[in-house]
Amino acid sequence: MPELHHDAVVVDCHNDLILLVDRWRALGDPGYFGERVIPSLRAGGVDVQVVPIFMEAEYAAEGALRRALQLIEWVHREADANRDAVALCGSGAEIDAATAAGKIALVLALEGCEAIGKQTELFGTFFRLGVRMASFTHFGRTLLADGSGEDDTGGRLTRAGVAAVHEMERLGILVDVSHLSMAGTQHVLEIATRPVIASHSSARALRDHHRNLFDDVLRRIAETGGVIGANFFPAFVAAGRPTIDDVVDHIQHLAAVTGWDHVGIGPDFIKEYYDERYPHHPSLKIEGLDAKITIEGLTGPQDLPALTEALVRRGVSEANVRKVLGENFLRVFRSVLGISGVGRG
Repeated sequence: MPELHHDAVVVDCHNDLILLVDRWRALGDPGYFGERVIPSLRAGGVDVQVVPIFMEAEYAAEGALRRALQLIEWVHREADANRDAVALCGSGAEIDAATAAGKIALVLALEGCEAIGKQTELFGTFFRLGVRMASFTHFGRTLLADGSGEDDTGGRLTRAGVAAVHEMERLGILVDVSHLSMAGTQHVLEIATRPVIASHSSARALRDHHRNLFDDVLRRIAETGGVIGANFFPAFVAAGRPTIDDVVDHIQHLAAVTGWDHVGIGPDFIKEYYDERYPHHPSLKIEGLDAKITIEGLTGPQDLPALTEALVRRGVSEANVRKVLGENFLRVFRSVLGISGVGRG
């Protein structure tokens, strides 16, 4: 099993690691990325790491653009300082070159577009800075769309949101519907002409939470040629204290609905950030859900080999394990990232 995992291409489609890098830099320790992030990714066999730029609440209304640029600057500085181990990549070809050289390929993403506002031409600016994926919202509302926490409004994309989809497709920025409202997701799927992904969303049929996706949406994402990355955030996996087997349940359900060519992983390992930012709070409630609960044996990138073992135990074939771990997302990255105006692949 360890051999299969480390031989496979592993694409982690969501890890908010840059928030921890920023946290430690603010505390006067610029070595966190090289000393802790890279070893953790190496231990987990991660070949491609998507690095989302998330906007904390205190920046969402004011200063979002400045904050996004600051976090992107940290990614560029870490890539430069650790160029022997990582490479910031803007295309499938660059990802392939980085991994062939034994480096971890980093892909920049926007998680929420507060920094864009309704000026969709700024996607061109962020593209030049290396951004190759974007989701429009978090739980709440932006000027492009409503988040999944606003599902009761029935809000679709705004005019700026529609323009954003077209601009992202023109540039070669991958559209990510994770966190988007149900109606907004349907709207994206109506107008998209290229593969659409859900970087870190699981199955609503197994866990009824607005962050997860109904089966009909899963099928439509697959029809675009896209991929759904199963989320390991415990509250979105199962009630109580979920296990690795519960994560595998989601992966197998996604595959049963869409086929094995459309399933990946978007772990969303976030507990360490919450522990560092709120060290005196043993639990941290987000919409009533404890964000400090972890799945035993699956707490960070270093534990990803345990997921491969669990998939194999469940009887998933080696070929399909490889698809889930990274081949599917890599296929989409090769067909979209940095490539302008190509139709569905």
